[in-house]
Amino acid sequence: MALRTAGSVLLVFLWSVTVVLGQNVWSVTYTKKSICALKGSTVELHCSYTYPSGTVTTTLWFTESGTGKEPKDLGQDPEYAGRLECHGDQKNCHTLRITDLRESDSAEYKFRLLTDQTGGKYIGSPGVTLSVTDVVLEMDPTSVSERENVTLICRTKCTLDPITAYSWYKNGQPIPNSNTSSPVYSLFSVSSEDTGRYSCAVEGHEDLPSAEETLTVTYGPRNTSVSVSPSGEIMEGSSVTLTCSSESNPPVDKYTWYKKNVTSPKASGQSYSITNIISEDRGEYYCEAENTIASNNSTALMIIIAEKQTSVLTAAVGIIVVVLGVILASCLSGFMWFRKKASKSTFDTRHTADDGQGDSSAVYVNISGMAMTPAAAQTVATFDQEQDEDVQPTVEQAAEEDPSVLYSTVNKPRTKKT
Repeated sequence: MALRTAGSVLLVFLWSVTVVLGQNVWSVTYTKKSICALKGSTVELHCSYTYPSGTVTTTLWFTESGTGKEPKDLGQDPEYAGRLECHGDQKNCHTLRITDLRESDSAEYKFRLLTDQTGGKYIGSPGVTLSVTDVVLEMDPTSVSERENVTLICRTKCTLDPITAYSWYKNGQPIPNSNTSSPVYSLFSVSSEDTGRYSCAVEGHEDLPSAEETLTVTYGPRNTSVSVSPSGEIMEGSSVTLTCSSESNPPVDKYTWYKKNVTSPKASGQSYSITNIISEDRGEYYCEAENTIASNNSTALMIIIAEKQTSVLTAAVGIIVVVLGVILASCLSGFMWFRKKASKSTFDTRHTADDGQGDSSAVYVNISGMAMTPAAAQTVATFDQEQDEDVQPTVEQAAEEDPSVLYSTVNKPRTKKT
């Protein structure tokens, strides 16, 4: 540097001094500053880092900050036991994997590195904000009447990225053609068949559906009917019970019984009993089922009552017919027996004549008016055992020609030759 004064020119020479510094830079760079992940899923936290000199001796991930205490390695935290995996080169954990995420895992995660140099410590701050959310199904309303509309919304506490579609389920089964890019699913003009448990899931995480919400569809009574016990014709003086059945939601809370063409109700309650029934109780009966929404009537059921007198007379006539039938059968059987015996008696008489007189031409005599004495009947029975078989067809043939006439064979006496 030169300096001149008193008319001289002051010259100042400045030399620029360049100071070459070492690589004195610490840094930690996170791939993502915030992450939204589903409860039960797996997440990865990525980072890269630089340091001025020395050798890295330790790297770790932690969640505490601003406490004035040494950061605690997550690998030593029992809350994460069995759920952490570290990936990097040698001791450097560049990537932290957390499995089976819990809502309590939501926190700010930071990366720390230590070198073998004095003061060689560094924390990458701010870190990565992890938000763990479950899938929530919102249903509005949860109880509706038939023909109303219902809106289902699949929500998360934070924005998942990326999301391309949602899946919808009823009673644990996928709803056909329900995949949509919108988190809103609508049910229009619902019916009782829409009643059930609904849930939703995010595409790619169908194994992590939301908790189920139950949709209840209310409706008035329908398919109302009446049953009777005992069924069929009811005897006068006996008892009968009518029972009313109906489908509804909420359940029927009032049953009323009516008799057709009678204005005032006969009874109330699901069952109606008529004891010591009389002919005036015959007619058509029906019930009315009612809940908080509507009411519905059953079709009428006819009660038929049989009078006791008519039943006794019918039974008496039946008995008389049976007795007369038995008597008629007995008479017919006796007549046939008598006819058979009479035929045999006539035949035996012919045999007796033949034994005394020899062969002769047979002459038929109508003896239908003749009576047979007990002695004759005995004689017929004796001779019947000794009858000649070759004559019987002739007598039987004659009898067949006219069954109403009994025939007797008279032998013509033979003249002895001298």
